[in-house]
Amino acid sequence: MTFQPITRNTVSAQIREQLLRMITTGELSPGARVPSERELSEEFEVARTSVREAIQGLLSMGLIERRGNRTWVAEHLPDVAVDSDSSTERFIHQLFETRRVLEVPVFALAAERSDDASREAVQAVLRRFEGALTLCEFRQLDREFHTLIASGCGNPLLLELYSKVLDQLFRSWEIDSILTEQRDQNEVDQIIQAAVEGHRVIAEAFCAGDPRAMATAVEAHLIEIENSMVPPVVS
Repeated sequence: MTFQPITRNTVSAQIREQLLRMITTGELSPGARVPSERELSEEFEVARTSVREAIQGLLSMGLIERRGNRTWVAEHLPDVAVDSDSSTERFIHQLFETRRVLEVPVFALAAERSDDASREAVQAVLRRFEGALTLCEFRQLDREFHTLIASGCGNPLLLELYSKVLDQLFRSWEIDSILTEQRDQNEVDQIIQAAVEGHRVIAEAFCAGDPRAMATAVEAHLIEIENSMVPPVVS
């Protein structure tokens, strides 16, 4: 884990945001131990009182929990285990179908509950998509973008369930195979560009606090990316 030194005035809020990002992107996974106040104060180069305030904020959100004198990332649900003998294309269709079932309502709820701080955070991540990105850089940023918006739904159980589904997407060898072995660089670049444009529309709906526009944007984004990777299902 690599933390960034704190330089602005809202110290505890910045600490909370960095820890929240690590939780939502899986860098601090469910069940993982959160570094102690002493360790965090040294990493962030701040006083322990600021760390304590940030930790208290995450505790109140239900994202971390105390066990004795230790703090852990909350783990409410078992891991999602997938042992599929389906073809690669069928598995990817199933994965995106699952994402639509979860992501559309979760993101709509997040848009409805968005506030100024979360909107600024989403816009900051969106700006990082500018310029040329390698596939590895894009996938890491892609997960951060989606999980950051999902965290705005305000429901730790929904967020954890959604994160476990994303784990299947980002750990899937089927996805890696399609993007690295079955596509040339030009095709991969086109997929990335389409995804970035979809993210822009999603961010607009989120910042507008418009759940209907969000649902439409997410549905269109997922369908477009799925169809760019595998042929559409023919009824």
